[in-house]
Amino acid sequence: MKKAELKEFLDEKVVLYNNPKFIESDPIQIPHLFTKKEDIEIAAFLTATISWGNRTMIIKNSFKMMELLGNSPYDFVLHHQEKDLEPFHNFVHRTFNYIDFQQFIKSLQHIYKNHGGLENALTIKDGSKTYQTAIHQFKKLFFEIEHQQRTQKHVSDPLKNSAAKRINMFLRWMVRDDKSGVDFGIWKTHKPANLSCPLDVHSGNVARKLKLLLRKQNDWKALSELDENLRKLDKNDPVKYDFALFGLGVFEKF
Repeated sequence: MKKAELKEFLDEKVVLYNNPKFIESDPIQIPHLFTKKEDIEIAAFLTATISWGNRTMIIKNSFKMMELLGNSPYDFVLHHQEKDLEPFHNFVHRTFNYIDFQQFIKSLQHIYKNHGGLENALTIKDGSKTYQTAIHQFKKLFFEIEHQQRTQKHVSDPLKNSAAKRINMFLRWMVRDDKSGVDFGIWKTHKPANLSCPLDVHSGNVARKLKLLLRKQNDWKALSELDENLRKLDKNDPVKYDFALFGLGVFEKF
């Protein structure tokens, strides 16, 4: 396909999938339960963190997380006592277990009390046009309090060449204001132009079929290549095409 044809094809798919019906089968439905900014971003961050594997299981376990937080994520994060974390002992999603969940609550409290919250902690501060360094710095802040080594693997580090799929998905949810009620766009200090696609098996395979991506591994180098090509199609809102790539892969078996 020529560039103009490809853009038209993908723009049509964005319209098809970037609408409220998308929410029904997607983990993004969890933060949509809330209206307060901090509740939305904490619910979104925790949901995105466990977003790998079976989508039905992701959604079920994300609901379970919210229940354990008394369906008031921000209030729980800010004011919990050690004894409030005891009911977490039965929680597990794949390799993310109660130890990790408890640590995430403590680290989130640290982020809100000492680093101005998630929006500020993930701000791009080096003048770059991607979140590569911002995510790396965020991970350092997140784990600067006492923690078990095992939990570190649940926050990716793009400077170690990780595609950071889940944290990029979380950033898309928070930063991108899509006017159609899927992504939230509540982080006004961030720019959608700097977002990267949440690169996974589905979006990666579709991107390769469409010649938007040549690199075979789904790592940060591949993401940079995909970023560059998606920004040629829309420099202000490149990750809207995540809806097209994901939809084509998951729903259309493209």
